[in-house]
Amino acid sequence: MTEAARAGVTLETSEREFAARYAGFAAEGTLYPAREGSPLLEFGVAGRVLYVFDRSGPYAAQPGPARLVVHGVLEDGSLRSLTDREDRSEQLQVLGVSGIEGHGVVLEVWRQVLVVRARLPLVLGSFAPLPAVQVGDTVTFRTVPPLHGFVVV
Repeated sequence: MTEAARAGVTLETSEREFAARYAGFAAEGTLYPAREGSPLLEFGVAGRVLYVFDRSGPYAAQPGPARLVVHGVLEDGSLRSLTDREDRSEQLQVLGVSGIEGHGVVLEVWRQVLVVRARLPLVLGSFAPLPAVQVGDTVTFRTVPPLHGFVVV
């Protein structure tokens, strides 16, 4: 059991609530046909292919144009503000099957969750307290796999 679990820290209360709360930050892309029974969705967005854990339930995600809230959990200690001397351009790299790292602009901060635009909007949660970041800051980050995807209709 993790320290966060022992402390009772949660990032969402329900799939529907989470998707509704962050629907305004859904990424627009293409869902590819899924293999029957696979919990992963293949989502083409911002010139990348992300494999996200389907949080919307079986058969909610149909192939074709789609809007997904892409949610990742930050690797401990990976979030930091960039200095004026560092490259502040939006960047996103896929790590392994379902992790990412990048640079982006903070669009929203709420409790232990922030929304970062790094070629696409990302909802990034942390089980540890977030460092002092505010809307408009440019940050660098890394997530632990898997990314989660919430279909928004």
